[in-house]
Amino acid sequence: MISLIGHDRAHEAFLAAASGGALHHAWLLTGPAGVGKATFARAAALRLLAAASDANLPPAFDVSPDHRIAKLFAAGSHPDFRLLQRLPKKDAKDPGEGRAPDLARNVSVDQVRALLASFATTPALSPRRVVVIDAIDDLERAAANALLKGLEEPPAGTVFLLVSHMPGRLLPTIRSRCRVLRFEPLGEENMARVLADALSEADQTELRALVRAGAGSPGRALGYAGLDLATIDAALASIAGGGDRDNARRLKLAQSLAPKAAQPRYEAFLERVPTFLADAAAYRQGPALRAALDAHAQARDIAGAARGLSLDAAATVFEMAGLVATLASAPANG
Repeated sequence: MISLIGHDRAHEAFLAAASGGALHHAWLLTGPAGVGKATFARAAALRLLAAASDANLPPAFDVSPDHRIAKLFAAGSHPDFRLLQRLPKKDAKDPGEGRAPDLARNVSVDQVRALLASFATTPALSPRRVVVIDAIDDLERAAANALLKGLEEPPAGTVFLLVSHMPGRLLPTIRSRCRVLRFEPLGEENMARVLADALSEADQTELRALVRAGAGSPGRALGYAGLDLATIDAALASIAGGGDRDNARRLKLAQSLAPKAAQPRYEAFLERVPTFLADAAAYRQGPALRAALDAHAQARDIAGAARGLSLDAAATVFEMAGLVATLASAPANG
């Protein structure tokens, strides 16, 4: 079963529309990246396809994994479901075990044209066809223009579920043809439930660190899974709380993140430090707030340069941890 936690209003609104006999043909699912929009889209697609072929389907959003349509869907073999997303680069190297392949920059116009061509045939198992585009933000300009034809003249029974992290950048003509469902970051309780389900072997310390780092986005949090983020956060908290006059804490952290084998943890560190400083700023005012904001801006610039220019990892960690150390000289209650 596709696991859905949170976003109750979106579930209720979509199910009411689907059950009312006047389902809009195009839905724009908007909100921050990683909060569950794509998971919702797949679950909604399954619900629509199952309901179209089974008049006795229970009136709930979820579909039993034992249902025959759910089995086809899980196997990726439902003939009336289309998923459009960025494809792996043709010349991409093997990323190694556990890492995702490099993807093309955009969803191409050829992919959209192939989708539209498939509409020449009628759905196979019911009157319903569902298209999920994850994410529509990734369509190149020509692809977005090509998609407009499908949205303007949708084949009977076809529903589009369009995932968007940045709806303001979409063509106004696309936005105007969609009904919008908005998704907000998850609260800590739902974040903890999602992560506990996905990471059954993680201990509570690591789960708490992932909840903090995710900031309401399970997708972001899961990107840190297995990287011992709790240890990185503990090191940052120690430096922020007590400073580092003899450089020992920063040196230890730099040595742990500099080896090539630690590259994923180093990349997590680059993402985590600006967020750590931004979180610290939220509890400060006056000169202490100014110091935290300045440190945040510098950390963000260094992290960007480190990725773009391949800066020395040890030196980068030492410099960014030094910015965290400035929090100790300008405490929140100072």
